[in-house]
Amino acid sequence: MSRAQRLLDLIQLLRRHRRAVAGATLADELGVSLRTLYRDIDSLKAQGAHIEGEAGVGYVLRPGFMLPPLMFSEEEIEALVLGSRWVSERADGPLGAAARNVLAKIGAVLPADLKDGIDASGLLIGPGAPIAAGDNELAAIRGAIRSERKMRIAYADERGRPTDRVVWPVALAFYDSTRVVVAWCELRDGYRHFRTDRIAALEATADRYPRRRAALLKEWRTLRGVPEQ
Repeated sequence: MSRAQRLLDLIQLLRRHRRAVAGATLADELGVSLRTLYRDIDSLKAQGAHIEGEAGVGYVLRPGFMLPPLMFSEEEIEALVLGSRWVSERADGPLGAAARNVLAKIGAVLPADLKDGIDASGLLIGPGAPIAAGDNELAAIRGAIRSERKMRIAYADERGRPTDRVVWPVALAFYDSTRVVVAWCELRDGYRHFRTDRIAALEATADRYPRRRAALLKEWRTLRGVPEQ
């Protein structure tokens, strides 16, 4: 186990305990010696972790410590690489570029032994079907979601019947072959799902919808039985 992984495990273990826990207990759960545990605690303190306690008394981690990027585990790095590669291949251009930038920024601050895992990762994204919606449309939808703005859309159902609607976009779902906007539809007075490849035209308005997006999304999840992520 790398030292970075060991420090991460120690932080996670301390976070599970709300009261002081004996050093011997921590060392036993981590599978290290007490001497190694004390060195690791000193290292975390030097990085800004507010760990209180001492040998023979026990240790507790106070809230507020944020893990630096070097504390990612190997599996967490693999998850970041896989997710970023999926986004760069399957999302719109600006979002794909952002995903590649994220990996570059993380790689710039990782220690050498973990940085190699980004380029050498064997987790790949297979080819997928092309998406009809263009970069501009998806970027506009994402912008409306972030700013909680209403959108006007020209939409055609599965039979090709056109309608003009005002919707409150709350989420954008990415599937392998299509993208779906989750929104409150003023025309239908309820939540509806709109495939982006059936949106003939869209316009983000200056009007904010009357409820917070977080509340709308929670309501939609409850109605659809979708678990929190």
